Amino acid sequence: MESLRVLRAERATAMRARVAVMARVKTLLVTAPESIRVKYREMTSPALMAALEKTRPAGAPSGPLTSTATALKRLAVRYRHLHQELALIDAELDAILNLHAPMLRDLQGVGTDVASQLLVTVGDNPERVTTEAKFAALVGVAPIPASSGKTTRHRLSRGGDLQANKAIHRVVLVRMRYDSRTRSCVARRRQEGKSTKEIMRCLKRYVAREIYEQHLHPQPAPDCGSLRTVRITKHLTLQQAADALRVWPTTLSRLERGLSHDNNFHHRYETWLDRQSPTTQATSRG
Repeated sequence: MESLRVLRAERATAMRARVAVMARVKTLLVTAPESIRVKYREMTSPALMAALEKTRPAGAPSGPLTSTATALKRLAVRYRHLHQELALIDAELDAILNLHAPMLRDLQGVGTDVASQLLVTVGDNPERVTTEAKFAALVGVAPIPASSGKTTRHRLSRGGDLQANKAIHRVVLVRMRYDSRTRSCVARRRQEGKSTKEIMRCLKRYVAREIYEQHLHPQPAPDCGSLRTVRITKHLTLQQAADALRVWPTTLSRLERGLSHDNNFHHRYETWLDRQSPTTQATSRG
């Protein structure tokens, strides 16, 4: 836990520095000469930093054009160094997680940053993870009654570890966008008349429950590599599978490569593959 804490402190510093560098580049471009602004006006942030790093400013340092171009180049180089430093820190965090909690990141939406923060929180408060309710209170997702008059409602606890609560919030945001089960839950709750804030409160509690169970009884994610093997063996293209399941081909590709985790969709895809007989395949190709 202490190793994770130290690395996360270093990572937070590097993240703030990288954000500051990007903000300074955008500020300098606003006041830069028109000949410089016009070159980078339509570029995205990654493309902008890469292009600035490749420049070769020439001329007298006292000239506004040269000094601005030189400053932008140096900031771009600094940005790349910080990006590389963050990648190195993430690799070290991954090594620790693979050693001590390899299955925590098998949960949908739980990445290196979220998993490391949750482990730090658990390590700092071992007496508060003896029950699921205590863990929910620790990460600030325990529902608190907030009814008034004829309105019956709950709100989230304002106590607990703020950084752990932020990690849970990130998991919910990822699931609301990419997890089919969560999207169905959100749609159902909206039909019940609940607001987005109330829906996210419920989802945070569900996520905390899953994380707690995974912490006590780790369960590996389904093997996604076998999906691609079965699909190729049955001579099915990625586009055919995507059309049948009514999803984008990139969604299936990410699932097959293990870049995304969705147990429900994994089971649905696996069931569909098992039902594909040689006759079905010939029909689909025809």
